[in-house]
Amino acid sequence: MLLTFGRPFYAPASNRTKGGARVATETSNAIDVQNAVKRYGDFTALKRVSLSIRDNEFFTLLGPSGCGKTTLLRMIAGFEDVTEGAIHLFGDDIVTLPPHKRPINTVFQNYALFPHMTVLDNVGFGLEMLGSTKSEARARAGEVLEMVQLSQFAARKPSQLSGGQQQRVALARALAPRPKVLLLDEPLSALDLKLRKAMQIELKHLQRDTGITFIFVTHDQEEALTMSDRIAVMSAGEVQQLGDAREIYDRPRNMFVADFIGETNLLEVTVDTVTDGQAACHLGGGNRLTCDAVEGIGQGAKVHMSLRPERLTLSADPTQGDSLKGRVRENIFSGTDISTILDLADGPEFRVRAPNSSRGDRRTFDPGTEVFVNMEQGAARLLID
Repeated sequence: MLLTFGRPFYAPASNRTKGGARVATETSNAIDVQNAVKRYGDFTALKRVSLSIRDNEFFTLLGPSGCGKTTLLRMIAGFEDVTEGAIHLFGDDIVTLPPHKRPINTVFQNYALFPHMTVLDNVGFGLEMLGSTKSEARARAGEVLEMVQLSQFAARKPSQLSGGQQQRVALARALAPRPKVLLLDEPLSALDLKLRKAMQIELKHLQRDTGITFIFVTHDQEEALTMSDRIAVMSAGEVQQLGDAREIYDRPRNMFVADFIGETNLLEVTVDTVTDGQAACHLGGGNRLTCDAVEGIGQGAKVHMSLRPERLTLSADPTQGDSLKGRVRENIFSGTDISTILDLADGPEFRVRAPNSSRGDRRTFDPGTEVFVNMEQGAARLLID
């Protein structure tokens, strides 16, 4: 259920083109957050957060409940005061601006549609409040409803629409005033899994076609990886790591990011040597592994190592390169994948995942079988605890 959106109806200044070439402006950042702090009495919800969100970027704030991501979003929107620090929109300080004077709109989790109004009136209502005439508001509402392919539902009430359709009405309403930035506070969480996955792609297409900066809040790791140009992973009021999806997944900085993003095996290791950018490590019982060195982790350090289960294979005999010895406990079939749980000879429970396919040389072994875990080059990652 993918949508093909029409002609972009708005592009921020730094996104506009002249003769096919991008026109440079004074700043390429839509939002700059500088040492932002938010306190509620003695509790600090946000601890000196600094980050920049680029113009025309799909940027995601990702983290568990209570990590500070929604607090930061509400501070950008103006719904929460900034205790300390600054927030700039295209170079202008907006900390003292009330929400209605910020060229920013928000799509909430519950959509907040007016049940007694038609879809067209819901979308046009905000425009009238901003000073548009009724005819101007209706014309503009019609444009954005066409963009999200809901023109045929313009005369219906929200209760006559599905959850996905209601969400698109909420998006159309938020986009109608041509905001410079659109904030989305977990807007997909109320949808069922299949519709949520379809809407992820639709949202990314919408952001790309409009040229508007989207700032998306979610606790769903897969959702963030699917849609985002960049992701800020948050925990306990701080940004743990900021980067694109592949960087966050393949090169997590610390244990929290490695464990929170996707699935991983965490091993306690000791670094024996660091030579030519490679760190030689060993587990407690003698299994040895080599991986890329990480700045700040030197010889003798006791740290954790992350190994993604899909980058591992099993064999009856050790292969060339690093291998870990273990015994199979069970195999778990999950449709697209088969996960093998095993106990390492000198470590914790360990997981290896392979696609459910007859192609290739990946094998499964019966419970109780002694096997070797082999890893792709670059699969092991040292973590700053």
